[in-house]
Amino acid sequence: MNDIARAAQLLHAGELVAFPTETVYGLGADARNPTALAKIFAAKGRPADHPLIVHLPDASHLDAWTIDIPAAAHTLAAACWPGPLTLILKRHPAVPDLVTGGQNTIGVRVPNHPVALALLREFGSGIAAPSANKFGRISPTTAAHVKEELGESGEKNVAMILDGGACAVGIESTIVDMTSTTPRILRPGAISTDTLRQLLHASIEDHQPGFATRPEKNIPRVSGSLAAHYAPRTPLQLCAVKSLPAAISAALQKGQRVAVLAPEQTPLLPVHPHLIRRIASADFSQFAHDLYATLRELDATHCDLILVTTPPDNEAWRAVHDRLRRAATGSGNR
Repeated sequence: MNDIARAAQLLHAGELVAFPTETVYGLGADARNPTALAKIFAAKGRPADHPLIVHLPDASHLDAWTIDIPAAAHTLAAACWPGPLTLILKRHPAVPDLVTGGQNTIGVRVPNHPVALALLREFGSGIAAPSANKFGRISPTTAAHVKEELGESGEKNVAMILDGGACAVGIESTIVDMTSTTPRILRPGAISTDTLRQLLHASIEDHQPGFATRPEKNIPRVSGSLAAHYAPRTPLQLCAVKSLPAAISAALQKGQRVAVLAPEQTPLLPVHPHLIRRIASADFSQFAHDLYATLRELDATHCDLILVTTPPDNEAWRAVHDRLRRAATGSGNR
């Protein structure tokens, strides 16, 4: 029996299987099995009302999981699947409440990774799969990251980890709510707002749950939308490039060990035994690809502070800004 067949068999038996997607590694369970779904929440320490995304073999499976699918959703699915786009649609009555967090909506997508697609086709149904890490922590982009967090605990959380190499995209999917009159982005990702507008030939709203100044009604709860998320245990601060030397100097004067993620063209930084530097790519795709792996590396140095220079303030970098702000908010909780 090959690894894909064994993984599918484990899922059918109600076990958890970690697998790669183009975005991050997912912690998968049979999305029809409430007992298996409960294992996801236990393994991650995930709140029960935080919904899961269901990964499908292809768009033909939509009718088994959703109802009242608008034409615009079919348009986006045809253009973007397989790919890093999650659609929020009205749930089918047969979908377990644990998948949806008790809401009347469900998030679905078709991942663009050969291992994920092979597993989904072998399994033959939907696999619920949030990121394969402890809740609120840095998402995993390699099989080694999954093993570090979930694969070697006293109680075995994951029955099998499928190794598909490093994830190509490196940050989570764009989430678009298709249940409102106007589609709205609830989580930015690699597929930009401009791309979605062009595909739909229509307007699209932008929302960032977790950063709103007041609660917004009728906005579905979705994965990765809490203010604190994707966070290292080391305190993380965002810093303008021009302010970085002063921020480093202040930390070093306090006797802190400092890790810095900054562009190569950053003003000359001091040479100091308590300063670690990593180069941040000026290209969005490369920066996103490297982000979680780099944050994990810097977190593992046991520094007292991680300083990350603020990326460019434009639409192309919006998803990275989102992840870094949530990481900073949730950081420092050891």
